Amino acid sequence: MAPLKRARSLSVLRWLLLLPIPLVWCALDYSGKLTFLENKSIDWRFQYRGEIDAPVKVVYVDVDSLSLSEIGGWPWSRTYFAQVASALINEAKVKAVGFDFVFSDAGVSESVDLKKLVYGNMDFGRFLFKQPPVVLAAAYAGHQFLDVRGQKLERALPLMAVETRKLEDIEPPEVPVFMTGGTLVKPQLTTPPIAVGLIDTLGGETRTVPAWAPDNLKRTFFHMSLELARLYWGLPRGSLVREADKIVFKRPDGSVQATVPLLREQLLEVNWFTRWQSPRNPRAEFSTVCSYAQMLSSEKEEERRAAKEFFAQAEFTNAIVLIGPVDPLLQDVAPTSLDEHAVPKVGVHGNLVKTIIAGKFLTRIPNAYNYAIVLGLTLVVTSLSLGGGARPLVATLTALAGVVIYAVLVLEIFKRSHTVLPFTAPLGAALTTNFAGLIWQVIEVQKAKGRIKGMFGAYVSPQLVERMVESGEDPQLGGHDAEITAYFSDIQGFSTFSEKLGSGPLVQLMNEYLTVCTDIVQEEGGTLDKYIGDAVVAMFGAPIPMKDHAYRACVASQRVHQKIGELRAKWKSEGDKWPEIVWKMQSRIGLNTGVCMIGNMGSRTRFNYTMMGDDVNLAARMESGAKSWGAYSMVTQTTKNACEQHGADRVVFRALGRIVVMGRSQPVPIYEIIGLKESLPDRARECIGIFEQGLAKYYAREWDAAIALFSQSAELEPNQPGKTPGVKTNPSHVYTSIAEDYKISPPAEGWDGVYVMKEK
Repeated sequence: MAPLKRARSLSVLRWLLLLPIPLVWCALDYSGKLTFLENKSIDWRFQYRGEIDAPVKVVYVDVDSLSLSEIGGWPWSRTYFAQVASALINEAKVKAVGFDFVFSDAGVSESVDLKKLVYGNMDFGRFLFKQPPVVLAAAYAGHQFLDVRGQKLERALPLMAVETRKLEDIEPPEVPVFMTGGTLVKPQLTTPPIAVGLIDTLGGETRTVPAWAPDNLKRTFFHMSLELARLYWGLPRGSLVREADKIVFKRPDGSVQATVPLLREQLLEVNWFTRWQSPRNPRAEFSTVCSYAQMLSSEKEEERRAAKEFFAQAEFTNAIVLIGPVDPLLQDVAPTSLDEHAVPKVGVHGNLVKTIIAGKFLTRIPNAYNYAIVLGLTLVVTSLSLGGGARPLVATLTALAGVVIYAVLVLEIFKRSHTVLPFTAPLGAALTTNFAGLIWQVIEVQKAKGRIKGMFGAYVSPQLVERMVESGEDPQLGGHDAEITAYFSDIQGFSTFSEKLGSGPLVQLMNEYLTVCTDIVQEEGGTLDKYIGDAVVAMFGAPIPMKDHAYRACVASQRVHQKIGELRAKWKSEGDKWPEIVWKMQSRIGLNTGVCMIGNMGSRTRFNYTMMGDDVNLAARMESGAKSWGAYSMVTQTTKNACEQHGADRVVFRALGRIVVMGRSQPVPIYEIIGLKESLPDRARECIGIFEQGLAKYYAREWDAAIALFSQSAELEPNQPGKTPGVKTNPSHVYTSIAEDYKISPPAEGWDGVYVMKEK
């Protein structure tokens, strides 16, 4: 139960530490730090949705380069505007006309023909005093300006949600004011009694406009799009009623024509219906429309007829016409959500008119819901990713799929309902929290690997564990055949140790001995199979295959003997702590190389990674049989041959003949490992040469010669009875004894030198 509680505590701790990440994203969103990214995501939504139809026709009359060339340099006589607007309203039967530039005579150049200017203003004024369905522009065009009298004033668009100025200090927008007489020094100014609408956009962009703005005269200016929509519905001035978070179009009978929702009680977002260059945007050049307008009063019948046909086009009927600058030189251009490159900003008013009349406003959900989405998506995505358990890749892909699904959902909801769900904050929070969680998980996995290495390192060497991790190969479950070198070791006369030592000292001694043996086996890449009392059982070549497993096993055996020699000296130096038998400890080691069954074996509830097979049994016989030959490291010929393939002559072997071990019928060539080349004394090499000569005489049944040679080699043996601690005999003495027996009782005819063992 404790591990489960610990896991739950770690899970809670992880979530508590990850929670600040989505909260930070919520704070960034609330502070406006994500506005740029969120705006880009809104552009993607418009581009995904594409263009849509509107229930109202909007026609653009462009003041372009060609018109400037044909009519002349700016400013034009306003007679042209009077002619065009009159023709559009009276002949083409449009619903309303909006001018996307402010008719102001402030800062008129002295080079302007004042008489022509005044006459044009008077023509336009007479037209406007008839109160046609025309909306003139008003704008907060710049912070500082000079009025018609040359006075320096400061003007700034009031944003009521953050406005700090007093109402009486708010300078009104630049409004249409005409010179109808006087001089430049003392002009006679006239303000036509006509609808005026704001043409400002927020921050000079094309996303949001001020739906209304107050001034110090307690007037309210509505945006041009609202005034054009009012004229389209045929509502009188005063029909626009501003309420807390909306603007209401009210009919004369008090009923509601339409309601426009506002952001922050003042702002209106543009729902982009079309690109600037689109078949849904009919347009004409101002010079062309002006020419046809003038032709309406021509003395030539064919010109009047051509003009009537022009204004009778279906695009004009019941349309709203916007007249505005489209030439880039007039610097009234900007990118839009559907146009990557800068286009005339008069399109803002056209799309807003479509937005209002169609009632397709961009809808935003309350901030509380936005932040709930941030936290919810983060929770879902991070839970999917971190809950993968043994399948982290699948979990990560599932989490990423959740992110993609949300992104597609945002696009589809916008396409179908014009609802703006949060994009940047939820995805940013989900991805960064998920990334942080994955880092946490990687750290935990590394810690777990460290624990596994530590635990598994009790059975195999740390280097081998590292190789297993790096290889990415898991040990195969169940059994499989593999060529390995089996390693068996046992303490000579261990039962005597048990008699001489109490349980406490015996455990201490065995722990020290087994630690030394195991460390060396693992350092050489071996895998500990098990301990059987004082016996050490190990394998070389599994679970990670290695080509030189026989060589490593042979080297390990000699290193163990060297280390036991050091331990004997240490134990003897400790005085009475240990009895004499401990000072003389010797260990026998048997090795065999062959194909064995390797794997997890046992019951369903308890199993062991071990080795089985005839070649494993043969290795055990090498260890037990070494006693009969006075050897302490005995191996089969297969181990010797495999060792020499990878270790050259570093491991020095001595042939001990051929034997038939108990339980087998076939003879096995056996060898003793004398030692390692670098530490082997010269007398040991001389011993091997003489011993091999004696063995040849032995096989030739020349018993006296064999006995003589074995007697000589016995004097040179590395292990000498009575001199080497714990040694009672050696191979030279054993073969001397066998040869003496055969001299008295010779083997039968056909004897091939094979010795049949009577003991295990």
